[in-house]
Amino acid sequence: MNTVTLTVKKAPELFLECEKVNPDAFVGKTADQIAQLPAFQGKEISTLGDYFTVAGDAGATAAETRIVINGDCTKMKYIGAKMTGGEIIVNSSCDMYTGSWMTGGKLLVKGDVHSFSGLAMKGGEFTVEGNAANYLGAAYRGDWRGMSGGVLRVKGNAGSDAATFMTGGTLIVEGNVDIHLGTHMEGGKIILKGNANRRVGGQLVKGEIYVFGTINVMMPGYKPVGEVDLDVDGTKAKFIDYIGDLGERHPKRKGETVYGHLYMKK
Repeated sequence: MNTVTLTVKKAPELFLECEKVNPDAFVGKTADQIAQLPAFQGKEISTLGDYFTVAGDAGATAAETRIVINGDCTKMKYIGAKMTGGEIIVNSSCDMYTGSWMTGGKLLVKGDVHSFSGLAMKGGEFTVEGNAANYLGAAYRGDWRGMSGGVLRVKGNAGSDAATFMTGGTLIVEGNVDIHLGTHMEGGKIILKGNANRRVGGQLVKGEIYVFGTINVMMPGYKPVGEVDLDVDGTKAKFIDYIGDLGERHPKRKGETVYGHLYMKK
């Protein structure tokens, strides 16, 4: 795998849109060619070379390309957005839309990410070692298609409205979350190892939510149906099984109603 190293040499005055910082855009390019790729700050068109020093040439395919980013990326958006393969390692925090719409590859952020990161993610592995802000793995504003595949793991906390309209994939938050986790969920799996504020699984139709900690206020549309022993992300424990959201219309399979499940660790 070929490695391209980007080192921040100048911070943007506003916010830099880095849609071209992904293995797909780098394929087959030399360091000089990568430096000429466009980046946007408001209406101003710049190049990656205006903000980064570039070292190393890309591979022949996205899968053969690794990007390592050093320096402060807290005002840089869209890093890893729409990537289909390869690998990105960011040794910093990032701004909005990091890893959004990605369909493959591996993205590691060794800091925090801002709102709308992992938006409508379809595949790949996205790991955040710090915290995530609002709308993690959610749907784009006005859309009804959230995260549908891949694995998105946050080792810290997440904000509000994570996994809104989720239909597939796995979201793991090892810390705490704010309100509206898994709203309008129609599939997929959420694993929360910390605590949730309230309104978890509102209008959930299908899918599974596992909560290791507490929920400040449980939604009224959930009914306990028993206890189960489960192995969740490497932890074996007993969980209380709730079905819901009972206020929603649920599909039927072979004559039986299909519910979502909310599992609370005892």
